[in-house]
Amino acid sequence: MIPQGSPELVLKRRPFGSWLLGPADQSPRMLRFRLQVLMTTFSIGTNVIGAAIVFALAIFVLPGPPLVEELQYVERIAIPAYVVLAVVVGVVWSTRLARRVTRWVDEDRPATRKEQIATLQLPFRLTLIEVFLWLLACVLFTVLTVVLQPENALRIAVTIFDGAIITCSVSYLLTEFALRPVAARALADSPPPRRLLAAGLKARTVFFWAVGSGVPVAGLMLAAVLALIEQDVSPTRLSVMILALGIVAIGNGWLLTLLSARSVVAPVRSVRHALTLIGDGQLDVRIPVFDGTELGSLQAGFNTMAEGLRERERIRDLFGRYVGPEVVQEALSSDRLGGEERFAAVLFVDLVGSTELAADRTPTEVVQLLNRFFTIVVEEVVRQDGFVNKFAGDAALAVFGAPAELPDAAGSALQAGRTLAQRLADELPEASAGIGVTAGIVVAGTVGDVRRHEYTVIGDPVNEASRLSELAKTTPGRLIASMTAVEEAAPAEAAQWRPGEQVTVRGRQQPTHLAVPQ
Repeated sequence: MIPQGSPELVLKRRPFGSWLLGPADQSPRMLRFRLQVLMTTFSIGTNVIGAAIVFALAIFVLPGPPLVEELQYVERIAIPAYVVLAVVVGVVWSTRLARRVTRWVDEDRPATRKEQIATLQLPFRLTLIEVFLWLLACVLFTVLTVVLQPENALRIAVTIFDGAIITCSVSYLLTEFALRPVAARALADSPPPRRLLAAGLKARTVFFWAVGSGVPVAGLMLAAVLALIEQDVSPTRLSVMILALGIVAIGNGWLLTLLSARSVVAPVRSVRHALTLIGDGQLDVRIPVFDGTELGSLQAGFNTMAEGLRERERIRDLFGRYVGPEVVQEALSSDRLGGEERFAAVLFVDLVGSTELAADRTPTEVVQLLNRFFTIVVEEVVRQDGFVNKFAGDAALAVFGAPAELPDAAGSALQAGRTLAQRLADELPEASAGIGVTAGIVVAGTVGDVRRHEYTVIGDPVNEASRLSELAKTTPGRLIASMTAVEEAAPAEAAQWRPGEQVTVRGRQQPTHLAVPQ
């Protein structure tokens, strides 16, 4: 059973390689109906056609003495009667066995390990039923021929036996095809058991090659032996015999090769299509595992790989929410994290009167207010290609130009400061914040211990931006920048600012030339 909440499946229209098998999420009732129709149709069709071909070859094609009149009665009555009886018995027997083994499907529950193994072995067990009925026919009609005309016994026995091998092989492949949706549900929670892989793809390929090529060639050799025994075989009859057997051999080989190839191609194609989706960035992919050989392990291995990729992407996304996607990308693509000097712009924003806000509001209301505040901050910083390096209580530090370089880091920080001040005034009227912006040379890299470290920027611009945000709390616009940042910005953004006074902020020896928006 496909687990609830699982990722989307590959090949929604043909998840099992054919539209005849339906969608992967079909109901148990529809699956049971579809399975019964396919298995009954395949069983009746293959066995009736196989019996007709065997009858035609044994009676009309292969050389041998003419059959006596009593055998004509067998042809008209006994053979059709046995075919009808065998088909009915085979369908009923197979249906009861399939229902018993796949009872868990009707109960709409996952298969146990024992039921899983029994389900994957079901095509072989169903084929054994047909093998039994064909061998019974071989024994009955050989004995009957021995009684009526012994010289034809070899012809009848070998023809029926060869027909049994070919027909049952085709029936096995068709039954395995029809049971793919059931096998997929059985293998939904675990890969194919290793015990089923002992005689896996290699043994199956060799077997069907032997059936598709060896058995028809054996039939031609039998015809040659019978022709040698029957001395008066005319050239015309020999030509017809070889032509008929050649057609049967080619048709049988083509059919078995086609069915066997499809059984191999279907799981490989599902993996190929899924890999295409993975390559396009669609990691939410899962393919149904419906093969009990090494190909099923390949399908299960892909699902495990896709699950690992999804987990990796989830961790990467979660990591990015804490340190910023830029830091994650830089850490994955290079080893430059570790401390380097570079030019960057720094924006520091700090709420005004956070102590009074906490005293007048419940903790839940304070958290909600902070979340609204930080949402606006993050949106504006990200819009200008910066990243919020850290949250410190009711303040935030944003960096532009590190770790990813920006062509106009100072201009981006200044524009972010202007739009941020406007949005906070419009969307968060119950609180205000001081915003300080500056630029300069910083050391960007990781600090801490090998067991726990973080990416940050260190330097005088960080301290200066923090002091400017404190100073901005007492100014009407709640926004102050340094002329250093304005002078480094592009002309379009620099034109939005005008110089102010020079102030020596706390903790710095050099005065700061202030700038405010026009």
